[in-house]
Amino acid sequence: MEIGSQEWQKLIREGAAILFDSCALRVSDFQTEQFGVHAAEMLNWNRKTNLTAITEPYEIAVKHFLDSIAPAPLIPPGSRLLDIGSGAGFPGIPLKILIPSLSVTTIDSSRKKVNFQKHVIRTLKYKNSDFIDIESLHIRAEDLAKDPAFTNAFDVIVCRALSSLDMFVSLAMPLLAEQGMMIALKGKTEASEIEAAEKYGLSATVKTCRIPYLDAERAIVILRKQRYACGLPLS
Repeated sequence: MEIGSQEWQKLIREGAAILFDSCALRVSDFQTEQFGVHAAEMLNWNRKTNLTAITEPYEIAVKHFLDSIAPAPLIPPGSRLLDIGSGAGFPGIPLKILIPSLSVTTIDSSRKKVNFQKHVIRTLKYKNSDFIDIESLHIRAEDLAKDPAFTNAFDVIVCRALSSLDMFVSLAMPLLAEQGMMIALKGKTEASEIEAAEKYGLSATVKTCRIPYLDAERAIVILRKQRYACGLPLS
């Protein structure tokens, strides 16, 4: 199987059909082609720059792309979305491909990874003139929050890179809009993590899904501000 081949694209489309079985969301041929562009560029850059340890085409399709789009049914079209610790562009870029109306900002503390993301964004724009309203920034979340243009600016904040839910919440709270939500993608989550997040005045919901072709469950933790939440841990 090769990246971007008909077989590779079919794997994603059929996996997404299983993943989104109970909703109307579908992945088009054009969108899987765009995923293929992202994946091919990632492997090209990975020869010189360490972007990912996942390099087998099948695993890239499943563990990067299907995993990244798993929360898509939860994200309202037209949202302003922030991806914290985006790495090689996951999940922010696949979500933008799947939901074109999103306004997406991806951030990472690694300059080489941000340079790659910018390259992919330029490449996708060249191949799709409608691929707009997306940017990648070399900055940490705590520094982004110091810019008034980004304070409480995002409707949805996603992350699949941080192992600590508490750390994600502390970074995301100053950037989250009043009616916004955080989405953490985790292999599993402990009750103690949820309790720690709720100390910030958040309501937590955990949805589980099984990523197609993997014998493992994915926990999708959805966190929303409760009324009067101040963004600081409650004693």
